[in-house]
Amino acid sequence: MSRVLLAVLVLLAAMSAGPRAMAQMLSFADLDGWDTDDHRAALTSFTVTCDKLDDSDWQPICRLARDIDPEDDLAARSFFELLFRPVIIGAPPALFTGYYEPELRGSPVRTPRYAWPVYRRPPELRDGVQWYSRQDIESRGLLAGRGLELAWVEDPVDLFFLQIQGSGRIRMPDGKVMRVGYAGQNGFPYRSVGQELVRRGVFTIDEVSAQQIRAWVKRNGASGTALLHQNPSYVFFRKIADLPADKGPIGAMGRSITTLRSVAVDPKFTPLGAPVWIEKDGAAPLRKLMVAQDTGGAIKGPQRADIFYGSGDAAGDAAGTVKDGGRMVVLLPIDRAYAMLPEG
Repeated sequence: MSRVLLAVLVLLAAMSAGPRAMAQMLSFADLDGWDTDDHRAALTSFTVTCDKLDDSDWQPICRLARDIDPEDDLAARSFFELLFRPVIIGAPPALFTGYYEPELRGSPVRTPRYAWPVYRRPPELRDGVQWYSRQDIESRGLLAGRGLELAWVEDPVDLFFLQIQGSGRIRMPDGKVMRVGYAGQNGFPYRSVGQELVRRGVFTIDEVSAQQIRAWVKRNGASGTALLHQNPSYVFFRKIADLPADKGPIGAMGRSITTLRSVAVDPKFTPLGAPVWIEKDGAAPLRKLMVAQDTGGAIKGPQRADIFYGSGDAAGDAAGTVKDGGRMVVLLPIDRAYAMLPEG
């Protein structure tokens, strides 16, 4: 530990100032629940993607992170407190939602039961260019017969939510599981069908949830399908081989994300790979240090985060009801944190 702390002090002395931007710096004492969090778990999640941070601010910190004893909570806490400063970017209250890795029942071939295709990315698709909308793809069968099917699933609503989550597990009739991950999108912006139901007066903003949307679509037949088409965004998948069952899905940084330690953020405001202190209020409050390791089409703004709740139905039930306020605080390397403060 003494060798690590000595290296920390040398690193702090070497840090230089950078360009300034508006932000509010806090102390660690200002973070509600900081003292009681499991800093070892946060450090473990941080090191999963730390080598992806390749600029000069981060790499010395990452090298030190790998020297910390993963069983020493005091060392892990000291690492964060010595090398980072908590910064609020934007104006709270934050908006926290939850996401998960769904598990669907499926088949490698089409059958009367499994009739909804999970498509791989078409070769002609270009990133950032609008292609065909969800309604075009599903109603006109534009991809049928091209051999792009990774699997077939039994429920179109489950397929819709798989696309919203961006990754999942498909359990085949023989018990084998295919892991699929995000491979591309049709260029249309995501549109929330939950907000559409609120606009129609079907639910209030407090009532709408993934569970409510699922139930409404299933009991409304053609009207339910038409509601799903209100979201023109359509996601394509790739098969992920050799991903252990105990590991989370692959996030935007190309590594597995961790249950209740990884969040999706807007990278325009929060650097991917940065530790993020979450103070989520609501029915199931959270006070945890997580890591910004993913992104999402609906995650926009500095005080916006999607918390990863894990895999399977229970995780989906927990994630689907999260729509809470609170505060989001980014931990930045000291030189970068001070550079964001207003001058004067």
